[in-house]
Amino acid sequence: MADALPGPDIRTGRLSPDDYLENFDDLHPPLGTHEASVEADRCYFCYDAPCTIACPTSIDIPKFIRQISTGNPVGSAKTIFAENILGGMCARVCPTETLCEEACVRNLAEDKPVQIGLLQRYATDTYLERPDRHPYSRAASTGKTVAIVGGGPAGLSCAHALACEGHDVTIFDAREKLGGLNEYGIAAYKTTNDFAQTEVDFVLSIGGIDVQCGKALGRDITLAGLRKEFDAVFLGMGLPGVNALRAEGEDLNGVIDAVAYIAELRQAKDLAKLPVGRKVVVIGGGMTAIDIAVQAKRLGAEEVTIAYRRDRDAMKASAYEQEVALTNGVVIREWFQPKRLLGEGGHVAGIELERTAQDASGRLSGTGETVTLEADQVFKAIGQTFVPDALGGAEALSLDSGRINVDDDRRTSVAGVWAGGDCIAGGEDLTVAAVEDGKVAARSIHAALSA
Repeated sequence: MADALPGPDIRTGRLSPDDYLENFDDLHPPLGTHEASVEADRCYFCYDAPCTIACPTSIDIPKFIRQISTGNPVGSAKTIFAENILGGMCARVCPTETLCEEACVRNLAEDKPVQIGLLQRYATDTYLERPDRHPYSRAASTGKTVAIVGGGPAGLSCAHALACEGHDVTIFDAREKLGGLNEYGIAAYKTTNDFAQTEVDFVLSIGGIDVQCGKALGRDITLAGLRKEFDAVFLGMGLPGVNALRAEGEDLNGVIDAVAYIAELRQAKDLAKLPVGRKVVVIGGGMTAIDIAVQAKRLGAEEVTIAYRRDRDAMKASAYEQEVALTNGVVIREWFQPKRLLGEGGHVAGIELERTAQDASGRLSGTGETVTLEADQVFKAIGQTFVPDALGGAEALSLDSGRINVDDDRRTSVAGVWAGGDCIAGGEDLTVAAVEDGKVAARSIHAALSA
């Protein structure tokens, strides 16, 4: 069957320049002043609001919405930043449909929640229009130093909170820019106009934060060295490893890590120069799978299929995100897992999928029934992994399933070392959860350094 498959059709410039601009414009156009006012008036301003309880960073949502309704978006933004300094990005990328908006009591009356995410974006965007202002000022220097490994949401959140307290912070990041997945791993149509870097600049403007990019833990710096040089260390390096498909033919050209491709797309100066296949298959069921599938379609792929081993209800991607994929012409095939990848001249040309089934206990197994799809590109979006080797064996950090164990204050098992974000055991793979980890860790670090 593999011999009958055509060669790969991967090309650049599948669309017109106007098509690229339209396809990668804002997924959710921002609210105008009148629209924000009308939407804010829909809020019941609940006491013990369930939306606030559902927010991982505990933003006082009724308060910030009331401030918008009274014509005070700057004050509203300050309310947001008090709990989530990356509130602008979270307004764009948080799955509000399964967090605050799902908890909105408006759902009971009319099945249409207040558009909390868009209101949060309206407030924070209004504030960030003036790059010369910041809601906080830095306290007098304490003389204490803290190393932050990883400049993603957890690291930025931790760094900002510690700098506010007067501690001297240094962020080390392996990449050329700070931002983590906000800069490199989120669909381009969710964060347009270089917003990730605008927000990084906003965070750093508090002062007291030194940035050293191109410095990877285990390559350029060591945990042992950081512990000697700094008074405290926060680890927020995310998940640099990639899970394997464990399928025959995985090493063929055209079998690509979805996160790496999204990173390339996010840094591309000209999307027309980014090659994409005519027929694309994505393996996975999370947000990354949706993001890469939709972006491949918007780059001009004719056929994009997501293959997931269980049903859509089990997908980590929310029902709303699945709908985004479907409305963009992506096909979602449930109950299929990769069995082998088929090649032509060393390049992937197709994928053989095996139908799956689960027993009463939920255990998954292959049924033996297979289907073959033509594919010029196959994207792996089945999760990332932590790489503990970078920590150095001598540090003896306690790990759970390959991730760092922490307590409720985000302390690790090693004195003077905290951690947060995706690299910790139980990490939720959400920007907003990472921000909360950084905030909680900073509070604990400040208490330790002040003792």
